[in-house]
Amino acid sequence: MSIAIIASRSLAGGLSAAGGTLVRAKAPLRISFAGGGTDLPHYYEKFQGAVLSSTINRYAHVTIYPRTDHEIEIRSLDLGHTVRYSMREQPVYDGVMDLAKAAIHRVGVNIGMDLDVRMEAPRGSGLGGSSALTAAVLGAVASLNGHSYSLYDLAELNYTIERTDLAITGGKQDQYATTFGGFNLLEFRRDRVVVTPLRVDPAVLNDLEAHLLLCYTGKVRPNLGLVGDQIKYFNEGRKETVDGMHRLYEMVFEMKEALLTGNLERFGIMLHEAYMNKKRMNPRVSEGTPADALYEAALKHGTIGGKLLGAGGGGYLLLYCETGKQLAVRHALEEMGGQFADFSFDGCGLQVWRSCSR
Repeated sequence: MSIAIIASRSLAGGLSAAGGTLVRAKAPLRISFAGGGTDLPHYYEKFQGAVLSSTINRYAHVTIYPRTDHEIEIRSLDLGHTVRYSMREQPVYDGVMDLAKAAIHRVGVNIGMDLDVRMEAPRGSGLGGSSALTAAVLGAVASLNGHSYSLYDLAELNYTIERTDLAITGGKQDQYATTFGGFNLLEFRRDRVVVTPLRVDPAVLNDLEAHLLLCYTGKVRPNLGLVGDQIKYFNEGRKETVDGMHRLYEMVFEMKEALLTGNLERFGIMLHEAYMNKKRMNPRVSEGTPADALYEAALKHGTIGGKLLGAGGGGYLLLYCETGKQLAVRHALEEMGGQFADFSFDGCGLQVWRSCSR
């Protein structure tokens, strides 16, 4: 499937830019259940990596307003940043809207544009927001220019922008999760990525959703080098790191089976084991944050298992909790500063469409 096919389902007039028609796109954020860390090349190029994840109903939004000149203006509606430059110039990567700049530059443009972006999650939330934003910009700009990319091509382009163009250290799961959407088993090999959608019983998915809580622990501390530490530990042969990563890889397939057979209590217990192995992989993931204290309180009040999302340093805790004890968990964690966010699973990935309404 290509992005052009996705777009054409919502477009009456094709993919070419014309008549001031607006191009809009949105890409979903994701929650990752197990396997994070094995999607980095230092691991999957030597062994194989895998991640079990699902997209949720929180998004990165993009709107393109075509211009009649050669100017590009990028506006962040949630952060208040504005960047303006000529499309004839190489963009300057200075830490302000760099993902959007790099995505526009990679795809290329033949007309100027105003590009508005909006995120439905805090920066560094652990929900894959950077890749979702890049995916939405890529999809919108490609549609504006009439380019057609496969979903695999878009995910790889997203990865190249983050890892090569902007030299951001990280893995490969987010780019695939947000582009494809849904509940997926993602497998990372030296020469390819395999995306396997999981056909989970809708009743099981609804029940899993009813048991999950998403709690914000606080702003992520930037520039901690947590991913770099993880790579260093692995390359040094640190036994806890290597063993933790091997176990996280195995757990992806065990949790997949628990999900497909409807064994949700087992799934919740394994979330706890995934968190413990994440900390074996890198003992600094929750250092200096309230995450562990919040998690211990959640366990005391009825949570069966859970984990810190993302690379660490703050962000969201995902908790699997008995439904009758969720109120007690919420009260306990809110008293400690935790903030809960409602969410549901979303089976759609990147979506692009045209709009005549400004």
